[in-house]
Amino acid sequence: MANHISDRAVVDPKAQIGDNVTIYPFAYIEGDVVIGDNCVIAPNVNVLNGTRMGNGCRVFQNTVLGAMPQDFHFKGDETELVIGNKVTFRENVVVNRATFAGGQTVIGDKCFLMEGTHISHDTKVGPHCVFGYGTKIAGDCEIGRGAVFSSNVIANPEVRVGENAMILAGTTFSKDVPPYILAGGTPVKYDGVNTVLLEYLHKEKKIQDHIANAYRLVFHGQTSLFDAVLQIQQQVPDSPEIQNIISFLKGTKLGIIGKM
Repeated sequence: MANHISDRAVVDPKAQIGDNVTIYPFAYIEGDVVIGDNCVIAPNVNVLNGTRMGNGCRVFQNTVLGAMPQDFHFKGDETELVIGNKVTFRENVVVNRATFAGGQTVIGDKCFLMEGTHISHDTKVGPHCVFGYGTKIAGDCEIGRGAVFSSNVIANPEVRVGENAMILAGTTFSKDVPPYILAGGTPVKYDGVNTVLLEYLHKEKKIQDHIANAYRLVFHGQTSLFDAVLQIQQQVPDSPEIQNIISFLKGTKLGIIGKM
């Protein structure tokens, strides 16, 4: 299908543009860019070198994709921002490419980034994540599948957020947030299991109960995280969700957020 590219947009002829792509006036597309099929690029969007965009993405006004990393270690290396399919970037979003040669910042399929979101260099975002208004994710973070960030959340460098976790509005955190939980407050703390999302995903009630039991051992017990993991393995019936929790807890380097 034919593309719809305004003659008032600036599109480098070396850019690789897919089929049925709409690019509105005053958009700016650099040469080392790939844009997949059926994408829509709104006015005043910048898509910069190193950006690799999948199919069916929508990019709204004043968004900057592939911006140079805001990292003093950056020396001008060729790096990438890799974007999946059907990702929505609302107005004023900024996503940085990676810092070092060969590195990637990654945004997974069907993510939704609301107005004013900033995703920094080398961060890896899984599919189906939602970022609320004004949320800022620092560099080298890992965001699991289906994580939800309310508005004005700040994630500090190198933190990990587990699958289907939800971070409540206005939260700032510097430690890992395990899968399937709610986290919020000042200082940030565990605020229960994310049952609303688990029900939306049709997780059985017994699985939800097992997840809650696992986190009772982690957040209400009087043991170390190492011992809590052992207790989960010994006391909680196994499932993919419990294995995901165990793997996440074992993999923490910064430690996890605090108890209620």
